[in-house]
Amino acid sequence: MSIEFLLTSLVIILIPGTGAVYTIATGLVAGRVSSTFAAFGCTLSIAPHVIAAIFGLAAILHTSAILFQGIKIFGVIYLLYLAYQALKSRGPLKIDNTDNLPVNKISIVKSGILINVLNPKLSIFFLAFLPQFVDPASPTWAAETLLLGGSFMAMTFVVFSIYGVCASALRKAVLGSDIFMRWFRRTTAAAFAGFGLKLAFSEQ
Repeated sequence: MSIEFLLTSLVIILIPGTGAVYTIATGLVAGRVSSTFAAFGCTLSIAPHVIAAIFGLAAILHTSAILFQGIKIFGVIYLLYLAYQALKSRGPLKIDNTDNLPVNKISIVKSGILINVLNPKLSIFFLAFLPQFVDPASPTWAAETLLLGGSFMAMTFVVFSIYGVCASALRKAVLGSDIFMRWFRRTTAAAFAGFGLKLAFSEQ
């Protein structure tokens, strides 16, 4: 495993995306443990895209406009749904937990998975990204690609968990501020809406 792969992966993971925003929001509202579950869900959702890249499913997705558009539409709808839920403080992104009510960890993981699974661009990304660091002539190229994908997932989990822990550290200070929570709900909703629109207007 090359240092170039590790550094490139780290830069890609550090750039805030839907998973990072979701994990941060969860940590801020529900605490460190819940944010770890959010990070786990977002990380787990990478596995299907890595497997798709290994078996060439991403190539099929890239060439099939109907399939690509179909998955993309579901992804856009879900991101806009999360934006609405964040704005209204409902569902998996309920940004209002001042009473410290129990949080459904399974629901958190499911939402984290759906955020990335419904983004067909990720499969195409891994199809283009991972082969750069594997020798296609090697008899073990599939195993090597899987190892790279697993390493990318491990790094994602660590980085996202750190995001969540940092957010949870601010939890007590901000949950009691109506002004901050109102601003945070709107910002989180705008972020997911922006991600949804970006995906909607993306090309294959």
